[in-house]
Amino acid sequence: MKIAVVGSGYVGLVTGTCFAETGNFVTCIDIDPKKVEMLSGGTIPIYEPGLDLLFERNTKQGRLTFTTNLAQGIAGAEVIFLALPTPPGEDGSADLQYILQVARDLGPLLKQYTVIVDKSTVPVGTAEKVREAIGQHAKVDFDVVSNPEFLREGVAVEDFMKPDRVVIGTQSEKAKQLMDELYEPLVRQGNPILFMDEKSAELTKYAANSFLATKITFMNEIANLCELLGADVDMVRKGIGTDSRIGKRFLFSGIGYGGSCFPKDVQALAKSAKDASYDFGILKAVMNINQSQKTKLIPKINEYFKGNLQGKTIALWGLAFKPNTDDIREAPSLANIEALLKLGAKVKAFDPEAMNNVKGLLGDKITYCENQYEALQEADALLIVTEWPVFRAPDFNKMKQLLQNNVIFDGRNLYKNSDMLKYGFAYVSIGREEITHG
Repeated sequence: MKIAVVGSGYVGLVTGTCFAETGNFVTCIDIDPKKVEMLSGGTIPIYEPGLDLLFERNTKQGRLTFTTNLAQGIAGAEVIFLALPTPPGEDGSADLQYILQVARDLGPLLKQYTVIVDKSTVPVGTAEKVREAIGQHAKVDFDVVSNPEFLREGVAVEDFMKPDRVVIGTQSEKAKQLMDELYEPLVRQGNPILFMDEKSAELTKYAANSFLATKITFMNEIANLCELLGADVDMVRKGIGTDSRIGKRFLFSGIGYGGSCFPKDVQALAKSAKDASYDFGILKAVMNINQSQKTKLIPKINEYFKGNLQGKTIALWGLAFKPNTDDIREAPSLANIEALLKLGAKVKAFDPEAMNNVKGLLGDKITYCENQYEALQEADALLIVTEWPVFRAPDFNKMKQLLQNNVIFDGRNLYKNSDMLKYGFAYVSIGREEITHG
């Protein structure tokens, strides 16, 4: 099948590459000539495990190409995916200007029946707006389909190639048949393709991410209560996670969620509810609690240093919002860096992938290190923000030699209290007993 993907960001690039891997001929279109030149030259501008192998194979075999020319890119395409940014406005609403502009541009370019697919996360009613924008100048039949993505950064290739489910919103039998044919190679193990109306498909994405964000936030609230009551959040997590109605995933407490999806989607769903005159109170609480949770450890760091962080150096492990990505959007690290700098502290940071992105944002406000141990040299304390695998089993004896004080503030609960006692660290984590003497 001939496919075009408009937008070569995270979603567009993964979508295009993975569809090429199943034998389709895919053209990815982007307005950024530097990005297109980079991709055409074989360089991927994002970090996503496993994507490089598929990208190299399919570009080499001619199934994956790139262009800045919209007319050239969609020529002969049976399906056109819109994978464009929908950034949140100040009121939380999704900005649809990029999608609607491309939709208007597509209308006069369509030469035969085409399915146009909203792949971006968009609010309810967007398919109708896209249909209207294309229809202003289209001279051929077309259908607009909602097909939200459910990709987790760090495992996006696996999520795409082996989806739990595929959600497709369309009431057109012709479009349904074409989309079923396109996705059939990805669901041969029996996972469902769920067909529904466009509005239900659009809402499904927001509902899924908002529910998961709520689940994370609930566990963070339980962790905060554990600290007050003397309970252990890890024990509570195991106690409720074995209940099949609840499940084990998304129950790990920490210093909040970040990234490109959860914050934006929760905001957008709350705004959609407000526009419908519905007070979605639980989402308001989720947003407020998550924001305060991000810097939960800052008061404890300040307390440890008796209210004087001026001139202290804090080593920070992890800058990406989660492991196995270089994405720093809404990352808790940024909120912690801002808070520490405001209190007069210096920050030395290490992250396996995200340091260039933070450097582009913060410049020389902090120090960037070659590895996690360099960050500890002459540092007064360690703050762990992202649970990268490389941080899970460090050389604790070496850490003690490098740190000025044997103290770890762990925002991801990577270590056992018993190990911290054995190695002689003061250790402050989330929802567990504090070890106060290192």
